[in-house]
Amino acid sequence: MSTTVPRIVMKFGGTSVANLERIRAVAEKVRKQVDAGCEVAVVVSAMSGVTNRLVGYCQDLSALHDPREYDTVVATGEQVTSGLLAIALQALGVDARSWLGWQIPLRTDDAHGKARIESIDGTALIASMQAGQVPVIAGFQGVDHDNRITTLGRGGSDTSAVALAAALHADRCDIYTDVDGIYTTDPRIVAKARKLDKITYEEMLELASVGAKVLQTRSVELAMKERVRVQVLSSFTDGPAPSEGHLPGSIVVDEDEIVEKELVAGIAYSRDEAKISVRRVPDRPGIAAAVFGPLAEANVNVDMIVQSTGDDGMTNITFTVGKTDFAQAIKALEEARDVIHYGELATDDDVVKISVVGVGMRSHTGVANTMFRTLSERNINVQVISTSEIKVSVLIAAEYTELAVRALHAAYGLDAA
Repeated sequence: MSTTVPRIVMKFGGTSVANLERIRAVAEKVRKQVDAGCEVAVVVSAMSGVTNRLVGYCQDLSALHDPREYDTVVATGEQVTSGLLAIALQALGVDARSWLGWQIPLRTDDAHGKARIESIDGTALIASMQAGQVPVIAGFQGVDHDNRITTLGRGGSDTSAVALAAALHADRCDIYTDVDGIYTTDPRIVAKARKLDKITYEEMLELASVGAKVLQTRSVELAMKERVRVQVLSSFTDGPAPSEGHLPGSIVVDEDEIVEKELVAGIAYSRDEAKISVRRVPDRPGIAAAVFGPLAEANVNVDMIVQSTGDDGMTNITFTVGKTDFAQAIKALEEARDVIHYGELATDDDVVKISVVGVGMRSHTGVANTMFRTLSERNINVQVISTSEIKVSVLIAAEYTELAVRALHAAYGLDAA
């Protein structure tokens, strides 16, 4: 933590920098922090819709494209935004310059498309800030040991911002988005969703991992590890620059800072799920390793898993993967068919994962039963179940998403009065 001049990292998502008008508005928010006497570093995402378009170009050319070239393409969105915001700040009289991941450098491993940060050299950025300049950093990107551009996965600008906040010893990392905080669920689906003033790192980590779009999972993981204070607030509201005495958004904090712990803090859903069933597999020791080994080698992340064994010595293994890994997962399993000896692959990408999360689950029973009963009363079939200490997740047909979220939000008493 800085001991003299407050040091802030401000991160702006795609909707916050969607066009030149929004970029000018972001520049004004940054200028307010500079005028308030803070040292400021800014991290930006690509302009809204740009990354999707770039990803689409890659997929249209080849569903199994070279991930190194994919990263080269999709990283350009943030490069454009960082340059434009630096220009906007200069137009306001604020000394600013753009920085790309390789210029810092922000070093990552070579898992292209989902790289993990290994180190950040903050020396040049700190010197720039101490000299009164605002570094405008392209989020989402880094450089591997072969000096190839890497990207951190969708939403990776959040991770960039938190990692930079830790490397720069910042007092706070403000994540500006299109909502004014963290809600009990998506307010676009549930009008009575409530904004949370505080939420624990652990709860936010679980919510992010199961579909809440406010913060990327790895950014929360990193914030919890490095104890970076993270505030989520809206870039679409005016007012004074946030300070330690006036924090208008939602703060992610340690559990001991929250006195009254809710049974359920929030409900999240993820449409980025695809279900794969490996059917009629010989039920023998090592079969799970035979199934999931090729997926791990292909860098496919597996989420929910269920195995059901019949009386005929055969078993079915069902699991979920992200839709972006769907084609790669099927390819890996088909190539390993002679090793696994399965009967068939059954797939379904028209599913959604619904999760309830809360640290209060540790000391209360009946949370899962409430979920299953609520879904049953609305004739919603549960296909797969997974649990952790503070989370229960189910996989259901995508057509029931809104009905399930609204029903569960009410069932756990989360609706605003």
